[in-house]
Formats: sequence, structure tokens, C-alpha cells
Amino acid sequence: IGRLIYQLPIPLCKMFIREVFGEHTPEDLDEETLLTINKFFEYNLNVSETSRQLFIHRNTLVYRLDKLQKTTGLDLRVFEDAITFKIALMVVKYMKYMETIEY
Repeated sequence: IGRLIYQLPIPLCKMFIREVFGEHTPEDLDEETLLTINKFFEYNLNVSETSRQLFIHRNTLVYRLDKLQKTTGLDLRVFEDAITFKIALMVVKYMKYMETIEY
């Protein structure tokens, strides 16, 4: 997927990020939320295992995922939403990388 993203022009990437997040971006999320999301992806969208690895109660993780859903409109427990979010994170990373090269 990364190879495909690296072929995209930056204006198209920006349009995709706006479509996915609206006025928000992944950069608006706090470190705790980003850590939670990354662990959730790392443990294959498994709520029980992710909460165990983060040393938090399962309901705390569910609360964080619900809060993220209210903010972004994406429910990471649904595969399609999770893959959209993951690709969006990769696109943002690519855009940051391209900014550093241009300067």
C-alpha cells in the first residue's frame, strides 16, 4: 500500500485526508489516542488483547474508540473504517515526508 501512496500527487492526498477527517486531521489527536490506535492495529483490532497490552480496562479502550468515532465518524472496530484510518495515517506520514524533502 505504501508504494501506491508514494505515487499519489500531494493535492490528491490532501483531498483524501479532507474526505476522511473533514476539518480534523490525525495530528489533532493526542498522544494517548494515537498510541491506543496504533496498539489496536498492532493487535489486529482485538479489543481484549489491546486493552491487556495497554494495561487498561477493556471498557476504557471501548470508551476511547467510541470517543474517536464521535470525532472522526470512523469506528475502528469495523474493518472498512479501520483500513481507511490506517491508510489515512500512511498518507499523512507520506505528506510530512514530502514536506521535509521540498525544504
